[in-house]
Amino acid sequence: MRLYFAALALFTLTLPGCAAMPSDTAMLTPPESQYDARLVDPQTGQVLSVPELASRLSETDVVVIGEFHGHHGSHLLQARLQKALFQHNPAQILSMEQFNLDHQQALDDYLEGRLGETEMLEDAQAWDNYRASYRPVVEFARQHHLPVIAANAPADVVRCVGRQGPAYLDTLAPAQRDPLPDSPFLDTPAYKEKFVEAIQGSHGTDNESLSERMRNTYRAQLLRDNTMAERILHAREEHPNHQVIHLTGTFHSEERLGTVAVLEKRAPKLSVAVISPVVWANDTEQMPLEDNRNRGDYLYFIQPLPEEYKDEDRRRKAMQARFSRSKPADCD
Repeated sequence: MRLYFAALALFTLTLPGCAAMPSDTAMLTPPESQYDARLVDPQTGQVLSVPELASRLSETDVVVIGEFHGHHGSHLLQARLQKALFQHNPAQILSMEQFNLDHQQALDDYLEGRLGETEMLEDAQAWDNYRASYRPVVEFARQHHLPVIAANAPADVVRCVGRQGPAYLDTLAPAQRDPLPDSPFLDTPAYKEKFVEAIQGSHGTDNESLSERMRNTYRAQLLRDNTMAERILHAREEHPNHQVIHLTGTFHSEERLGTVAVLEKRAPKLSVAVISPVVWANDTEQMPLEDNRNRGDYLYFIQPLPEEYKDEDRRRKAMQARFSRSKPADCD
């Protein structure tokens, strides 16, 4: 699924051999390109290098790196942090929203050399921006023989839940239903409110007035989040003491909602760190930290993507279409 809001993300250009602490106040300036970014501890405002952050997270069970899909700053940060964390702990798992669990075999076949890349992209129905955005992290995992988890729920099942509601899962054959969570719609009130506001605006946050179609759209979203959480936990069971790096659209993780909230419900002893992107507008000199502290345990600031819409009504309709994207699917 391609959620998402035009915005930004962050990353640092400091290489592993650089000094441990930032010494140049120029690091506090806004990002200068779509690749440039600023990685920050939101509680202290300290600018961090990728190696510094990796050192802090070296003992964390699950590192969730939120992204704005297609933003080069997000994807470059993910690749650099993946490598830096591997240097601390080579027992690493890459978990990806960008592949659906029913395509795990195609992904495994590629990792194990039985498929070429284009064959894998076709068989796994990879996202259109795979080569530009996700090839580096998958190749790093392949070269180091690391597991890669296709974490998302099957697209057809998500679409049919969005159309028919939760009862659709009862119609699935065991081979389709068994890989999905036993409790596929766990959520939190704050996440529901955020979801509805993203789709309908602040006037739509009265949950009692939600249409059944909107409720089912939200349940489809919850199926994604719960499936990703379940896949992460299952990967940890199969590979004990491995650190999971989970890549996902920031809506699924920021403010520790979505997938992260489900992880905490299912495994409260699990340590989870959330790294979230935040927009730093080109015409703003001061780091926009104060209003964004709760978005993640660490933030990364990047330039905004080009504005998609000037018309708010068109933006909202496009958001609705993204959440309930209607491809042909046999739900009978």
